[in-house]
Amino acid sequence: MATIDKQAIIKEFGKNENDTGSVAVQIALLTARINHLTEHLKENKQDNHCRRGLLKLVGRRTNLLNYYKEMDIEAYRALKEKLQIRK
Repeated sequence: MATIDKQAIIKEFGKNENDTGSVAVQIALLTARINHLTEHLKENKQDNHCRRGLLKLVGRRTNLLNYYKEMDIEAYRALKEKLQIRK
């Protein structure tokens, strides 16, 4: 993830700078990767290998979002608004 600044995302969404496992941080990192791959696929329409990876990432993020919604609905809504996720 050379083009994605992981430390900035962890600092913004985590409880501290070493918090890489919380659900909010995982969702934010997946969203950054999804956005990066989406831009890649706009230029390389025939890259089916990348498209499959993108779909797997979207599925993983969806499962994490469902879990986060069950755990804390207000934090879920705030995170969704901050990351501009449509779901």
